[in-house]
Amino acid sequence: MSTTHPCEPGTGPFPPVAPEVLAEAVEGLTGRLRKKLDAAVASCADLARPGEDGTVAVRFGEDAEVTVRPGPSGAVTRPEQATCTCLLAPRCLHRAAVLGAAPLAGPEDLPPEHGPDLAPDPAPDAPSEEPAPGTAPATATPPGTPATTSVGADTRPAGTMTGNTTTTAVQAAVRAAPAPPSLAGLPSAPPDAGTTAPTAAQSAAAGALWHVAANALAGGVPAAGAVVQAELLRAAHGARLAGLPRAEAAALRVVRGLRNTRDRRAAQRLTHLAEAFRDLLHVCGSVAAGRGGPSLTGTTRRAYREGGSLRTYGLCREPVLSATGYGGVVTHLITPDGAQHQVSDVRPGGLARARGAGSASVALGGATLDHAGLSRGGLLIVGATVSADGRLGAGRGVKATPLRGVPWTEAPAAGLFARPAARAVAARTADPDAAETLLGCDVAVVAPAGDHLLVRELSPDGTVPPDAPLLRLLPGHPHPELAHTGNLRRLGERPGLRLRVLGRPDLTRAATLRALAAGPVPGAEYTLRLPDEWLGRADLGYDRIQGVHLPPAEHRPAGDPPGPAGPAPDPLAESPLWRVRGLLESGVSGGRRAVAEAARDELPAGTLGPLRRAGLTAAAELTGALAAEAGRRPRDAFGRLADAGSETYTRAWLALATHLAAAERSLVAASWAAH
Repeated sequence: MSTTHPCEPGTGPFPPVAPEVLAEAVEGLTGRLRKKLDAAVASCADLARPGEDGTVAVRFGEDAEVTVRPGPSGAVTRPEQATCTCLLAPRCLHRAAVLGAAPLAGPEDLPPEHGPDLAPDPAPDAPSEEPAPGTAPATATPPGTPATTSVGADTRPAGTMTGNTTTTAVQAAVRAAPAPPSLAGLPSAPPDAGTTAPTAAQSAAAGALWHVAANALAGGVPAAGAVVQAELLRAAHGARLAGLPRAEAAALRVVRGLRNTRDRRAAQRLTHLAEAFRDLLHVCGSVAAGRGGPSLTGTTRRAYREGGSLRTYGLCREPVLSATGYGGVVTHLITPDGAQHQVSDVRPGGLARARGAGSASVALGGATLDHAGLSRGGLLIVGATVSADGRLGAGRGVKATPLRGVPWTEAPAAGLFARPAARAVAARTADPDAAETLLGCDVAVVAPAGDHLLVRELSPDGTVPPDAPLLRLLPGHPHPELAHTGNLRRLGERPGLRLRVLGRPDLTRAATLRALAAGPVPGAEYTLRLPDEWLGRADLGYDRIQGVHLPPAEHRPAGDPPGPAGPAPDPLAESPLWRVRGLLESGVSGGRRAVAEAARDELPAGTLGPLRRAGLTAAAELTGALAAEAGRRPRDAFGRLADAGSETYTRAWLALATHLAAAERSLVAASWAAH
């Protein structure tokens, strides 16, 4: 657990605050004070005065001063740790404003006793105590937000959907966008085989969080001020007490996204906020409708199980640099049976920590290796503890002995390059909740394109098929001070160069692999020439590829071009689905009113027409349903406008968002095998 917490951009010197403390402070305000809360929050950063003992004081005039005293964990976890000297305290505007200006504390900021004990077996997408590679630990979210495929929804590439599947696909997508039975008038769904149904308390907490999230989505970012955020936090706290940490983590992502969007922070994108809303509504609706299981409930902290004795071999190391100031390294390992594991060392420190951790000692079972040695060596681990996503723990009973490393040409690493990349990606997209694993492939460099490379995958005989798809190699991390970008530019100097690449497929982009390491292709002449001590691969985030490591340009085989470069095809960009995403994001930014206005101005010809012409009839029907619901204005018996409610609109928005996620994943999988 971290004792320091890097402040979110724009939050000033305030310590993190437990969500329930902020929610309680806002709940105690009168209606008149709540209207003034947003303006008061905006002024706190300029008035704050940090103290030497970690306290922060904020003075609001002569008779009001708020003092925040974080606990031993570095976070404010109890109401009495924030006090005000005014007469209305603790139900005063000053105290609520200061707490609202502070960053939200995640599970890693809170002491272990701060919350209920949950089941020990976590889901692969459960919130992590340690930050995942390349992500900010403060988000307490899964490494990848699951994109739930609508049962029955047609997710084939554009142009393959027929009109007679429209009705079934639309109905299935609406059914797959769950809502509490009290909202939808539907019977509770039975639990899936092998899972347990949620308790009554969990269903009630999920339903309450659904209601609050639905209202926030219908109002949009402009209406989601401090009061709405506090309502989300209050409902999220109830979800945690009921044993729904995944719902709580999704709600925290939504609140952080709302804050960043309202403050116009550069790091925030509407796409991320829309995905956070989709995940929150999906989880809460599923649990409230009677669907259970650890994949929906999650666990509060990373749980480790006994793994016995493990023989592991290094694959590569990856620098980790988050937007919240954390930095470090993750070394990827593989076992003889092909299972992938990771050893991480991520702490506050930013870029300097990420660059230096690549040669830091491995804190695992008294091993004498550093991460550079482990990435090209191995460990025999006795008494291993393993998390559900493959992270190796460093408990007291763990003992580790160094082993000789194996090159990528030998088992078990050779198995990563044995099957075509398209087949591996198709298996990954078929199970959105599967843990992330590395992907290997042999490619030929086509040409550089900005900060990435265009490559074509080699056939088993080492040649480039004329119909091989054009793939993109992106840096593992885009920071210019890390070695990724420079190494890819160096490799781009040799068109036709054969490479064996290991990386992580980016399932949000067409045919894209984030390269972590590269090596020579066995048996190829025009390939890398790496030093023997590198064991046949270069960690692209740490090792620097020099000119001496490249073959002479004049040695390129004659008559062996990798194929014409040209612009790389992008099914996602060429598909009219981007219009659907734009409509969903406008609903997040401006609420249902923005969706209704967009639908009235351009929906019939600008959106529905291109979708139907591309064969995406189910997407067109769901888009039309969302637009119709957004513009619905019911009247009472006297002809007066009545409240349209947000539940039906939210279900329509979630149905379209769920279908869009499934369709985009289908296009990504197809782009890897497109000829």
